Amino acid sequence: MSQFGRELQSVAFLIVRNHADAEEVVMDTLITAWRRAGDLRDDRALRTWLLRIATRHALSRRRRQHWTASIDLADSMPASRSNQPSADRLVVAEALSKLPPKMRAAVALHHYAGLTVPQVAGVMGVSHNTVKSNLRDGMARLREDFSAPQADAAGPGSRSGA
Repeated sequence: MSQFGRELQSVAFLIVRNHADAEEVVMDTLITAWRRAGDLRDDRALRTWLLRIATRHALSRRRRQHWTASIDLADSMPASRSNQPSADRLVVAEALSKLPPKMRAAVALHHYAGLTVPQVAGVMGVSHNTVKSNLRDGMARLREDFSAPQADAAGPGSRSGA
């Protein structure tokens, strides 16, 4: 728990978007891991194995909408090395919360947990191509969300005349 607990909870939270649900996912993950400890054949795969269990528990949990989800999500995201302003973190959190759960899981596992595409595929129990599609579509949606305010901010004076 001391080694992987925070990461498990953060990934779970990015998927379920609720702190209480994320805590339950972590507890369910630990119980499952304890019961199935004999299934782990390679101790070096412990992190990926735990992330797989947590992701499956998170995806199977009923999602509830909470008006504080985007703020809570931003708080759970690690601060970047460049000390990214919290307003930017809120924008990222809001955009992530709009993604479908499986797409959000793929983005969280790949970009937050740093898993490779094959590792994400193994964790989620899907093909490499499914992960690639989820990442491609998720990142496209995030780019749209980030570019929309910039396009609006350009204003009418920025357009070329007809």
